[in-house]
Amino acid sequence: MNRDDETPDNLPAAQGATPEPVVIDVRQGMFGASDDGDTSGFGGLVTNVLFPAAAARPYGGYFDEIADHLERALVGGSASYAQAIERVVVDRGEMTIFVAREHILGVARALRDDPALRFDMCLGVSGVHYPEETGRELHAVYHLLSITNGGRRVRLEVTCPDDDPHIPSIVEVYPANDWNERETWDFFGIVFDGHPALTRMFMPDDWQGHPQRKDYPLGGIPVEYKGATVPPPDERRKYS
Repeated sequence: MNRDDETPDNLPAAQGATPEPVVIDVRQGMFGASDDGDTSGFGGLVTNVLFPAAAARPYGGYFDEIADHLERALVGGSASYAQAIERVVVDRGEMTIFVAREHILGVARALRDDPALRFDMCLGVSGVHYPEETGRELHAVYHLLSITNGGRRVRLEVTCPDDDPHIPSIVEVYPANDWNERETWDFFGIVFDGHPALTRMFMPDDWQGHPQRKDYPLGGIPVEYKGATVPPPDERRKYS
């Protein structure tokens, strides 16, 4: 079903009551530095870290249709809509569906295969690290696009704790997500169970840690260049 009023240039806005955002942490300073490393001059600044709250029905635009069709598509599967979906967030004209990690594969398959949904493409998965969100520190965020239905978009978000950083791979549903999951593992340490070859993508295979996590040191990381020599500084380059 293609509708001219549902193109990406005319995204729907939420119609229901807009809930107040949720305060998940309080940040001090400009960048959240807890020691004397904040050189911005804003060390005394105190701000709340806010997350959008769960949206209330009606969501608006085609978002209600997505939720309705997804609920029907999950009937008879491994989990009902209530079991698989933790909450729905509608913020800034975008829809994010939070999915329980053990059900991400089933939800992704329903969104791809159901004739009323047909989210043909997964544009990748992004990792996010929220160290202040205890028990849900690591997030995997999937961006889905339906070419069949006129460019509809939806976002899936899955969380897992630092001490159990496992999320099922969705490569069997969206094969092009292969390298995206490898990159997210490389930089954030999320283990995508069932991935055909979950190896480092940018860092060396034996690299310790995951550089885009917020608890990763900003400097002083020893680097070993295997099989190479580093000449003295006065011999590295010649400009004559």
